[in-house]
Amino acid sequence: MCAYLYLFPKFQPVTDSYETPKSSNSVGSCNVFEGTWIQDETYPLYNASDCPFAERGFNCLANGRKDRRYTKWRWKPNNCEIPSFNAREILEKLRGKRIAFVGDSLSRTQWESMICLLMTGVEDKRSVYEINGNKITKRIRFLGVRFSSFNLRIDFYRSVFLVQPGPVPRHAPKRVKSTLKLDQMDHISKEWTDTDVLIFNSGHWWTRTKLFEMGCYFQVGGSLKLGMPTTTAFKAALNTWASWVDTSINTNRTSVFFRTFEASHWSGRNRNSCKVSRHPSLDTKGKDRSSISDTIIDVVKKTAAPVTVLHVTPMGAFRGDAHVGSWSDNPSVPDCSHWCLPGVPDMWNEILFSYLLSKNGTYLQ
Repeated sequence: MCAYLYLFPKFQPVTDSYETPKSSNSVGSCNVFEGTWIQDETYPLYNASDCPFAERGFNCLANGRKDRRYTKWRWKPNNCEIPSFNAREILEKLRGKRIAFVGDSLSRTQWESMICLLMTGVEDKRSVYEINGNKITKRIRFLGVRFSSFNLRIDFYRSVFLVQPGPVPRHAPKRVKSTLKLDQMDHISKEWTDTDVLIFNSGHWWTRTKLFEMGCYFQVGGSLKLGMPTTTAFKAALNTWASWVDTSINTNRTSVFFRTFEASHWSGRNRNSCKVSRHPSLDTKGKDRSSISDTIIDVVKKTAAPVTVLHVTPMGAFRGDAHVGSWSDNPSVPDCSHWCLPGVPDMWNEILFSYLLSKNGTYLQ
């Protein structure tokens, strides 16, 4: 059921260009999402085995991956530079703030990445802890890590659809086991308002397999929408989210971001084969575009509140080398959706930090 889904669910010189095509989604004077992956021997920025908040399932090196080249790539925008990562400077800028990631397991990966990046700037590692003493696991809807020396909290809320799961309506067909109320925000959204930075994602769970085949159908008001396509329902849910942001978030305080769909690299006739490459690909093979990302961008453009799109879809399209593959805590189930840590999500966070530390003063007043 919908409610149940929340709980379980060789070295080469730089002679090739792994570069994104032009995008219509520009942020500010420089579109940081148009660029190239270049090799950088100063990467990775941390060791996941030294970070207690890096989930074992994403720590590919600890799980037996031998090649490390996938950790040695940095994103270089075409027309500007992403500031060099300085954990201490960022921690000082974030002193006294609260950041919350909201979404699915890809959001949790970015949350873990941010914590591991910032921990490199903390002398006393014991001063960083999960506020409820919980271990990092996909089975918990809320995780919060406090950097006590900086009075900084970084939270994660598992809300894969953003809207509210509901029970079976009366007189519903037997195939309906639960619903998604497209016109109501997830009930835990009340916990997201008292924040300084909000980063959302959604999309991976909006499939027939994870909805209809599990008996989960859409609902608007008291009406079941049995024939509604997932694409239509996703846009309706995003419009509900956009209205919530417009009415519930004080954007004078809170900076809001929405990350687009993350490219996966499944192959085969039924897209059930996972073969992790040895280096970034030269061709995106169409993975730089996503209808889910297009919907996100379209909805965000229409919000009254200022929301920044983190359009990571094109940059991830080249990185078939950076997925978990069979180097997880469950190697019998290959994974070409999630990313190794350290890896691609670190670059998402470097870009996010570049916004938060922008000199024009737009963010984090």
